[in-house]
Amino acid sequence: MSVCTTVAEQLICPGSSEPLPVLGRDVTVPLVTGGEVPYAALDYAASAPALQRVWDDVAAYAPYYGSVHRGAGYLSQLSTDLFESSRAVVAEFLGCRADDQVVFTRSTTDSLNLLAGAIPAGCQVFVFETEHHASLLPWRGARVNYLNAPRTRAEAVGTLERALADRDPYGPALVCVTGASNVTGELWPVKELAAAAHAHGARIVLDAAQLAPHHPVDIAELDVDWVAFSGHKLYAPFGAGVLAGRADWLQEAEPYLAGGGASRTVARRADGGMDVEWHTTAARHEAGSPNVIGVYAIASACKALAEAGFDSLVAREQRLVARVREGLAVVSRVRVLSLFGDDAPRVGVISFVVDGWNSSHFAAALSAEYGIGVRDGLFCAHPLVRTLLGSEQQEPGECGAPEDGPGERSPNAIRVSFGAGTPDEHVERFVRAVKELVADGAQWNYRTEDGRCVPDRGAAQV
Repeated sequence: MSVCTTVAEQLICPGSSEPLPVLGRDVTVPLVTGGEVPYAALDYAASAPALQRVWDDVAAYAPYYGSVHRGAGYLSQLSTDLFESSRAVVAEFLGCRADDQVVFTRSTTDSLNLLAGAIPAGCQVFVFETEHHASLLPWRGARVNYLNAPRTRAEAVGTLERALADRDPYGPALVCVTGASNVTGELWPVKELAAAAHAHGARIVLDAAQLAPHHPVDIAELDVDWVAFSGHKLYAPFGAGVLAGRADWLQEAEPYLAGGGASRTVARRADGGMDVEWHTTAARHEAGSPNVIGVYAIASACKALAEAGFDSLVAREQRLVARVREGLAVVSRVRVLSLFGDDAPRVGVISFVVDGWNSSHFAAALSAEYGIGVRDGLFCAHPLVRTLLGSEQQEPGECGAPEDGPGERSPNAIRVSFGAGTPDEHVERFVRAVKELVADGAQWNYRTEDGRCVPDRGAAQV
């Protein structure tokens, strides 16, 4: 039992076993089998619930909301101060260097698309096929080198080194890599990959969408050039994201969006055209009225996580990871997906398949019969999941339909993910539910509707 007795103590007490307070912890959901249970939100890798601290901070600010950078009124001035101080909080949270810029975006995907538009002409981009689509797809117009999935952390570094050694040494190059896989949860050797990139004259951007909510991210210590992450995975789901790092490529690029806020001055020329002077600060890529509440929510979450102490958060999460992995390991028909093996360090993201089950059917049963929310599919990382499953592109079977045999699997998987707000009971319920479903089958019939597996409320039940 933790010696911390108050919420404030739980937030700062080293080794606290209590989850951080999040919204939705008291929400109950109906079961198809009757009754209600507290909802077990185990889909943090998609969107984490808002920390109560974040919600309270946003609610306290909301009456004072005003347009930033443009108004002389008190609320506009207050909102501008809040917006810019939030930038400083994020910079401190990420360990930014003195000359780094923090640009506010809509999400990790938006951040990486912004950077893709800022890379110099002729830039070569190196990205592993194991990345989320947000990292795989933005580099249109660049020379992209897709690297094969490594099977060890050392192989990842070696693969990148060989690819960079073979590149054109005279042009710019950029490496894009995840910090923690959104499929397997495994941590990538970011510092070693950054060293390899810089040794070959390349820069590196870190997709920290799955890393930042679980581990400290320090730009200077990791020696990466940029970091991108999303607020909605960092317990601040208000539609904001961050791109932080070196300023030069961003200052030299055309603004991500052309409009108010990005422009310093606009003047009509005698020939009828327009002369525009663009900002060289982060404002260059923040045209339009910014998402002040989303930005403030990110800053609030950064403060809450820093105050809680990542040592404590990581220790508790690793205990939950061990419990889930141990629970799945004793179920003979369950196979956990992994690139780097059982001993690889990882965050609270675990994907698996169950022999004899369509993954959508299994996820639907977890929700409808146990009140557990997980994710099924290919997780916007299609090449990686197909590599891990050893399957070619094909259409998944109908939900509830039997597989062709005990060795057959649908070409998608089930992902359970959790974090600082996850109660122990949710993890225990999940492990128990997996064991019961595999041993006894679903208690309800299911059907496919609009591509999703749903309970069939009109059929006779099992």
